[in-house]
Amino acid sequence: MTITITAFEKSPDRGQGLARDMRVRWALEEVGQPYVVRLVSFRAMREPAHLALQPFGQIPTYEEGDLALFESGAIVFHIAERHAGLLPDDPNARARAITWMFAAIGTVEPPILERQTAMFAEGDRNWTAERLPLIDDRIRTRLSELSTRLGDAEWLDGEFSAGDLAMVHVLLRLRPSGMLAEYPNLAAYLERAEERPAYKRAYDAQAAVFKASTG
Repeated sequence: MTITITAFEKSPDRGQGLARDMRVRWALEEVGQPYVVRLVSFRAMREPAHLALQPFGQIPTYEEGDLALFESGAIVFHIAERHAGLLPDDPNARARAITWMFAAIGTVEPPILERQTAMFAEGDRNWTAERLPLIDDRIRTRLSELSTRLGDAEWLDGEFSAGDLAMVHVLLRLRPSGMLAEYPNLAAYLERAEERPAYKRAYDAQAAVFKASTG
């Protein structure tokens, strides 16, 4: 059965690989599964057909036969469970990899998204200048804790896993801030991930959509 995912017709990340369909593309590339992409406009995201797949009017979605999923973390988890390559065979190592997926999305990502909201959606509010340093402090706390845990290891827990995929994609949103440079082992961690052939294929595919949308 053909896997179909949805992505922005015109991504707000301007082809930088930050939109959440990138996580799904990358996961599918890592496990060697072909897929097709249905591009969705912002208007179409609020229409009944898309809301039937994604009740919150977001992307990505995942369709395979009679299965329809939403939420990028859940989709990546499904892909990793169904296809070899993103979760270890050992039950304990597998559980730890899944834990890192939850840690990336549930613990590390929230303050990073809060920072983006403060900068881009609330940048003209009078409280933003005072709020940003507080958000940055929370982010640095998480980065320091993650940096300590990673140490000089290549990946978070043995071989590259879905936990690393989720964590790397979350951290990439911070690159423009310069904060990652304060943690050399995290910066190197991201660079290793970006060198993976599967990441490059997914990035190029997402970037090509933006390039086509701008002519």
